Amino acid sequence: MTSYDQKTPGIGLLTVLLGAVAAGPIMLYGLSATSDSIIAELGISEAQFGLLATTCFGAAAIGNATLGRLADRHSDLSLMAFIFVLATLALLLVAVPDGFWMLIMAAALSGIAQSFPNGVTNRILLERVPDTKRIGWVGIKQSGVQVSQLIASLAFPVLALGIGWRGAAVTVAVIPLILLAMTWYSLRTTPLLALPKTATDTATEAAHPDHEAAPTRPAKHPGMVWALALFGLINGIGVQATNVYMPLFAVREMGFSLVLGGATAALAGVIGVIARVTWARRMAKGASGLRLLLVLALIALVGAVLFLIADLAGWALLVWVAVAFHGISALGVSVVLMAALMRVIPASSMVSASGMVTAGMFFGFALGPLLMGIIVGSPGGFILGWITVGITYVLCVILAFILIRVSSRR
Repeated sequence: MTSYDQKTPGIGLLTVLLGAVAAGPIMLYGLSATSDSIIAELGISEAQFGLLATTCFGAAAIGNATLGRLADRHSDLSLMAFIFVLATLALLLVAVPDGFWMLIMAAALSGIAQSFPNGVTNRILLERVPDTKRIGWVGIKQSGVQVSQLIASLAFPVLALGIGWRGAAVTVAVIPLILLAMTWYSLRTTPLLALPKTATDTATEAAHPDHEAAPTRPAKHPGMVWALALFGLINGIGVQATNVYMPLFAVREMGFSLVLGGATAALAGVIGVIARVTWARRMAKGASGLRLLLVLALIALVGAVLFLIADLAGWALLVWVAVAFHGISALGVSVVLMAALMRVIPASSMVSASGMVTAGMFFGFALGPLLMGIIVGSPGGFILGWITVGITYVLCVILAFILIRVSSRR
């Protein structure tokens, strides 16, 4: 192996891991933060705007479910470059003044860019980061989505005031290019760990002596995997229905400015980062994943009720409280799902099991904005929308109760 100036993993590598998770969704969060301007300028409906998120997350769901084995055959650097280049192209396509369908193409590219980050960043953690740092880094790098939400929700509205939302997209496109340069440097100066063959590796080889035949066999996952995927799907509907339409709700229904509307999503992003790291630490200390999912679903339900009350009563201050509940709960679910999965799935099938649960979440992410857009554009408006979001979290509460009872019986 080529020798480079070797150094222990540091903030540079952690930054690019977080950046890989953050790069894909930044375009969608930016468009969401300026949704009122986009809808007015393009003359599209709220349902059409929701189709952007559906396209993005739909592409990500399909990619996560189907491209895992392809990613296994490519290097860390090539996959990371693929992520950042696609994220850049998506942002640049937003700037092309060719109507709504160009935004659809940009959303699809953004979704494909979200097909690989979890897999490649997990592999980098296993190959290059010592055990003592690894658990803490997982919680931080998984917060990339909320960091993306924070940056996009602050930058897009402010830039849009001066150079429009298309100009904002071009300006933000510099970020993934900078991350690409950092990745090239970090991966070449952070050595691979000299890991001995583990008992898991030996067991896997014994179970699959024919290395070429083993990957072609379909994985038979236990019921818990599908249950967690279902929880991720239902929760994902409520999460992205809220994320995508929260700034529009603040601007249209509560009279916020475009910048202040974007700040609601930015606050959710800040709280989401803290929540993911906090819930990951709780799991690391032995907390029950299923019980945490129940707690998160209940808190998310309270948040949906607060959005509804704020809409009915016209209380702007209550919007911020609802945003906080949303960030604390719904945005922290993915970390708990992954940690719960790690407790019931052996390492030999972790990649495919993680892919199925992630795909479940992304399918929920795809459905949520589409359904919310249709509802918001109907006579029921945001009031019916928040009721629907609340129903999704009620279903999550029921599913969590069922999983806890089944698990306790075992």
